[in-house]
This record gives sequence, C-alpha cells and structure tokens, in this order.
Amino acid sequence: MARRTKEEAQVTRDRILDMAEHEFHRRGVSRTSLQDIARAAGLTRGAIYWHFQDKADLFDAMMNRVTLPLEQEIRRSDEPGLDDPVGHIRRSFTAALRKTVEDAQARRVFEIAVHKVEYVDELEAVRERRLTGLRERLAHVERGLRAAARAGDLGGGVPARAAALGLHSLIDGLIQNWLLDPDAFDLLRVGRQAIDAYLTGLGDRQR
Repeated sequence: MARRTKEEAQVTRDRILDMAEHEFHRRGVSRTSLQDIARAAGLTRGAIYWHFQDKADLFDAMMNRVTLPLEQEIRRSDEPGLDDPVGHIRRSFTAALRKTVEDAQARRVFEIAVHKVEYVDELEAVRERRLTGLRERLAHVERGLRAAARAGDLGGGVPARAAALGLHSLIDGLIQNWLLDPDAFDLLRVGRQAIDAYLTGLGDRQR
C-alpha cells in the first residue's frame, strides 16, 4: 500500500509539472497562477502545495526535469583525470543544442525560460537559483579549459574565465535566436561550426 501511495504521489507530481509547463508556455510565467495550474491539472491548490513550496519551487522542478542531465555533463568538464576536457566541453554543449532541436519538451521548457519568464518579486528566487547554476557551470568549464591549457591542448592567450564566458554566451545566444525563429538556420549544424571555430580560435592564440 505504501508503495502504491508513493507511486500515486509521483503521478500527481508529474501531472502538476506537465500542466505547469503547458500553462507557463501558454500564458507566461508571471501571468500564470498556481490556481490556473491546479485547475488545468484537475486538482486543488492544496495538492500543489503538498508537492511544491511555491511557484518558484514548481518552476525549478519543471526546469530540472529537462536540464539536469545536461547540467551534470557540463559539470564533469573539470573532473580530475579527464583525458580530453575540450572534447568533453564540445560534446556537452553540442548535446544541449541537439536536445533543443530534437526534444519537443526541452524546446518548450527552454522557450519558457528564455522568452516567457519575468523576474518579478515572486520569481526572485528563480533568478537567484539560475544565477547560482550559471556560476557553477562557468566555474566547471573554466577549470576544464584551464586544465586543457596546462596540458597544451588549448592556447593560453585568453584567460580561462573569459573563454568560458564567451563560450557560454555563444551557445546561449544561438539558442535564444533559434527559438525566436527556428526556420532561420540549422541550430545543430551552425552551432557545431560556431563551437569548433571558437575553440579553434582559442588554440590559435597560443601560436
């Protein structure tokens, strides 16, 4: 019975997340209330509060369903003993582009995060958590690039911090622009070319 109750609770939680994703995408995050989500899910607001503290907590859980595997790969960029940190960084960011193109749910969630969230008072916690995640990703990539430079696999002409910021901004900008107009360019092909050109350019600075 306990197992069944746990499974039922997970089903309810997943339904809330599914409906939050749908409503956030349709209305925008700040214009969507927990009551709107509860109504769409056929539940009460109390059921939502049983699973989530507030809208910010619900938003984070919705994002984590899609981004957590990608985050974990990017955060491995500075693992000790990693044979090819530059290759790992290239594959991790390429995977993010591929998921944006090929995974409809991921694209929908990225559209919400990029174009349909305003950091009003009730979502300040979302802003802070996103900033924390960004800082952590940058730190891992920075250390990975620094390790590659020490091994002679990457040029040392650009500080690792600046190189990590530039790479992240490149990927972020490509995704944002593609989400506005997916027919404008092939995100995966152009993204690969841009990543390769950027990393090659970092190597050229050493020569």
